Amino acid sequence: MAGAFVGQRVAFSQEQRASSDAKALRTIGFMTDFDVRDDAVGICKAVMDGVAPGVRILDITHQVTPFDIAEGARFLAGSAPYFPDDAVFVVVVDPGVGSARKAIIAKSKKGQFFVVPDNGLLTLVQDRDGIVAAREITNPEWMIGAKTSSTFHGRDIFSPAGAHLARGDDWTAVGPVVDVAKLVRLDIHYATVDAVGLRGETIGTDGPFGNLVLNVPAETFARLGYVVGDVVPVEIAGKKYALPFVKTFSDVPVGKGLLYIDSRGRLSVGINQRNFAEVNAVQTRASVVIPMKK
Repeated sequence: MAGAFVGQRVAFSQEQRASSDAKALRTIGFMTDFDVRDDAVGICKAVMDGVAPGVRILDITHQVTPFDIAEGARFLAGSAPYFPDDAVFVVVVDPGVGSARKAIIAKSKKGQFFVVPDNGLLTLVQDRDGIVAAREITNPEWMIGAKTSSTFHGRDIFSPAGAHLARGDDWTAVGPVVDVAKLVRLDIHYATVDAVGLRGETIGTDGPFGNLVLNVPAETFARLGYVVGDVVPVEIAGKKYALPFVKTFSDVPVGKGLLYIDSRGRLSVGINQRNFAEVNAVQTRASVVIPMKK
């Protein structure tokens, strides 16, 4: 999170700048809950470019719901497969900034690096891709300098560390080994299926459109026996709906509800050209119940 920042000038040596010119730079995927209404995102990018001039920084989003680590974890896991296998991710959703929580770098089995607070952001990536090693960021040479803020580690720790990785510096110099088995994990709820049916929950909405994202992978929903064209009884937060299971929004009239498999392979609920979450006042973590097909 960005704190007060006035008048500090950050200088990067010619030696630092030259070191990144001699080798190919890794792409950085950058994600925060900072929003773009102030200068925080721009400052972080300037720090990265100062350490690794010309580095390619791709914005995933800077509009993660403030302090929502679970949403950040979902966006990170959803976007990582579309980046190079040696990409660096700088992700700052950090309600514990300045506390005892660790700032870490973790490496996945694919070879991607994640520069994050150790607060659960890596949970879904770890479950899918595996984390093979992690280190705590303690080396001041991988930070912005001696005057590290207690409220803006995105600028002072995560951005410079990510840029050092992007230019190919030896990441074992960043600090001590962290036991991968002890990384902080989120309490992830997965949908369950039994003889009666499916129990799951909403885990978010699809951007500004208000479609409900469920913790139900397509293959889990398929176990209920429904096929495209069926009308499916669905209970959401105790309210019952009868929704056609279709391929896309235009398969139902404008203003009508639908069930569909979204672009990430999850069961979702929407209304054609309307906002399901707003129309029906549904919140994240709402219960979802779908019976077996009769």
